[in-house]
Amino acid sequence: MISITEEIAVPSPPERVWEVISDPSAVVACIGGAELGPSHDDGSFDGTLAIRFGGLRVTFGARVSLDLDEEGREGRLTARGADGQGATRFSAGATFRVVEGDAPGTSRVFCDGEIKLSGKLAKLIESGAGMVVTRMTKEFTVQLVGMCGRTAEPATTAVSAPHGAAAPEPSEVVPVPAPATPPRPTGLLARLRAWWAGRRSCRRGQLPHAAHRSENASGEALGQGGRR
Repeated sequence: MISITEEIAVPSPPERVWEVISDPSAVVACIGGAELGPSHDDGSFDGTLAIRFGGLRVTFGARVSLDLDEEGREGRLTARGADGQGATRFSAGATFRVVEGDAPGTSRVFCDGEIKLSGKLAKLIESGAGMVVTRMTKEFTVQLVGMCGRTAEPATTAVSAPHGAAAPEPSEVVPVPAPATPPRPTGLLARLRAWWAGRRSCRRGQLPHAAHRSENASGEALGQGGRR
């Protein structure tokens, strides 16, 4: 039989610690090698736990039941299962509770449990259980403290208008379109068309002046012809 008696100090208030430790998915996330399986109609759920004993790695599957006392922040866990090859069976029971810590805003978690083993690997597991439990407790404490310290990200708030000033209604904001810029011609043919259009515009603008010069030139020629 393996006995477990642990006391864990957590620098978070009891309500936050209880929120995490009473959630099976959160607890499983704090245990290395543990996975949460499907739940059943009676409230129990399946789970697996892979543990290394020296050079031997054993994966246990179990059906777990959890009873919670929300007001007292206490819970009881029971589990039954076996290793993957069916060589070793176990039954486990544990109680846990969350109380206020010595300093404000801190907590203490007390865990007491027993694990009974039977089968080929029972003696091997029991002989190395002390070191395994100590290692897993340290890992669990680190993960639990980190998870309890996480808080939800604050929601993005809109910038409020100055005191006494009315916030603009959405209909008052009218987007001003940017002035359209004529596209520049691209390609040889487009440039030739633009050059020809410019030449025609210049010729239309100079047409009256050119006609006046032509009339003066004709008059001078006639005058000179008459004098001759």
